[in-house]
Amino acid sequence: MSFAALRGAVGFLTRVPIGHDNTGWEAFTRTPATFPAVGYLVGVLGALVFLVPATPTVTAFLYVLVLYAVTGINHADGVADLGDAAVVHGDAERRREVLKDGTLGVGGTFALVGLIVGLVLVAVPLAGVPIAVAASIVIAAEVGARLGTAALVCVGTAPHEGLGSQLTGVNGPRSLVAPVLIALPAVVLARPSYVATAAVVAAVAVAVALYRWSGPTLGGVNGDVLGATTELGRLAGLLVGVLAWTLWTGDATLVGTLPTGEVTEVIAWTLS
Repeated sequence: MSFAALRGAVGFLTRVPIGHDNTGWEAFTRTPATFPAVGYLVGVLGALVFLVPATPTVTAFLYVLVLYAVTGINHADGVADLGDAAVVHGDAERRREVLKDGTLGVGGTFALVGLIVGLVLVAVPLAGVPIAVAASIVIAAEVGARLGTAALVCVGTAPHEGLGSQLTGVNGPRSLVAPVLIALPAVVLARPSYVATAAVVAAVAVAVALYRWSGPTLGGVNGDVLGATTELGRLAGLLVGVLAWTLWTGDATLVGTLPTGEVTEVIAWTLS
């Protein structure tokens, strides 16, 4: 993995002011291993929020705030576009037309609200677990989500010219070995490792599901599918990681971390 590829990945996948140039972009498109590498950066920055001495609701708000301050909202736009395409009637060509439409429809609105509410609510119990566990889950979910994205870049085929084709067109199945190796420390070094394993597996499972769905529905893997894979993979990784910790330890107190009244307030804040 070259420095140019890593710089290009950070510049494209995050809002970190590292600069953009064609050299970095070209190196990034040919190096899928940079996806999970950037996942470590985003995951560590997100995990730092759980060191803040605050109530679970405040911590959850700060986590989502920091997350999108670091990554931007481009990937979330993919979730909205796929939400609109998923509910429209028609063939793959008709659904691709919906993806190009800048208007946010009911499907996209539903998908975005579900994404943000899900992130807020899953971050609340994370604030109630030991910091090592929270950090392991957050980092593993981020790395796993981007490993899933890298997998689609390596095995997917774009239905048309665009961002998707620039990434899938220069990579193949053999390119997936490096992203897997880069992602392994997120599991091996986690404490405990089973929660990180669960988070990574869940995130990659989302990539597999979107890959199978996008083929017949959209004709292949495009930029929106890649962005949605990152966003939905992260959410699935966090959720399953928390569930794994709760079920393994039998710590039912996590379920009651947030009083019902506060749940209502969080959802109302998100919808507003």
